[in-house]
Amino acid sequence: MIVTKYSTSIEMFYAVFGEGKDLSVVQMSCRAIIVFLIAYGLIRVSGRRSFTIHTPVDNIVVILLGAILSRAVVGASPFIPVVCASLTLVLLHRIFGWFMAHNTRLGKWIESRKIILYQDAQFIEENMKKALVRKEDIMQGIRQAIHTEDLTKIDKIYIEGNGKISILIKEV
Repeated sequence: MIVTKYSTSIEMFYAVFGEGKDLSVVQMSCRAIIVFLIAYGLIRVSGRRSFTIHTPVDNIVVILLGAILSRAVVGASPFIPVVCASLTLVLLHRIFGWFMAHNTRLGKWIESRKIILYQDAQFIEENMKKALVRKEDIMQGIRQAIHTEDLTKIDKIYIEGNGKISILIKEV
């Protein structure tokens, strides 16, 4: 009797979630719901920086997590190993974040430093080449951030380690 209940439960599980790559729309949708909930939990474990700071390490985690979890939705890889690999990745990211927060040298080595692009009313061409940005990229950042093209209001412009442009306004 127990074997029958067990086999019936397993059959029902496979009917809802499927197995392998030949999945129906309903099975893939059920997997997507479960993977969404798992991803939400993993993001909570990973910490806020994964989706806010966008350093190279953060971007790597986001891309890999999406790629790995997608395999569970489409049935390209076994479900449990996918979840375990995702948890490992998230814990590794958390450990890296902790070490970077507690070790300044490691943080500087792993993450990029800011590069000054504009100072004393002049663009710094050498640094712009190093950062792989054009004057128009910087001007776009200015327009988006402070809604002007008037460079007389600007003291310094940096490209941050995450690739965003930061603008310091002159003090009056």
